[in-house]
Amino acid sequence: MRHAIAPPLAIFDLDGTLADTAPDLIATLNVVLVEEGAPPVAREAARDLLGAGARALVVRGLALSGRQVDAAGLERLYARFLIHYRAHIADESRLFPGVEAALDGLAAAGWRLAVCTNKLEDLAIDVLKALDVAGRFAVICGQDTFREADGRPIPKPDPRALLMTIERAGGTPARTVMIGDSKTDIDAARAAGVPVVAVDFGYTPVPVRELSPDAAISHFDELIGAIDAVTRLAA
Repeated sequence: MRHAIAPPLAIFDLDGTLADTAPDLIATLNVVLVEEGAPPVAREAARDLLGAGARALVVRGLALSGRQVDAAGLERLYARFLIHYRAHIADESRLFPGVEAALDGLAAAGWRLAVCTNKLEDLAIDVLKALDVAGRFAVICGQDTFREADGRPIPKPDPRALLMTIERAGGTPARTVMIGDSKTDIDAARAAGVPVVAVDFGYTPVPVRELSPDAAISHFDELIGAIDAVTRLAA
């Protein structure tokens, strides 16, 4: 009996990869900071604060003014962050240029598409719905989609987040490529044994080309060619 071959699978990070969500994230951070009597941060300076989730963003934002917060205080600020962000999730967020054409091209070539992000799953779905692309993805997985036995979430760079996204999407690691913008994505892909294409316009304090992805692109027009190259290398 012949077994069906899993379709090739392209898994995307969200913030800083598919979409420039920084304006809404940073605007929300500044609401929280100002309410706490801390100075707001400039958008340009804050982009490097992104990529590790909302709790880390709050901690990093406070640290810029020399402030710290205990665990209980962080949960209070995190809850406040989520309330504001849910109400303003895509006021200014936009897909990066070329995203829709690249998704169309991959789908036409037989690729299945998925998202694996460290955003909460429901927030990721809401953003992608607001940007009118949620329906293009077979699955949208966030940092809380998969959990340990004790309930703790499994976020990237834990490779299980990526591997379980692959499984949920009906793919196999051998026929998957990751597209991301940071060390978190590259480390997750490496540990999962999946080739990775990095965009160089995302949210990372270290230039992504210095992190040795399998390929790096500066525009989504380059994505399909880069995927072809790294999947040939991985074959």
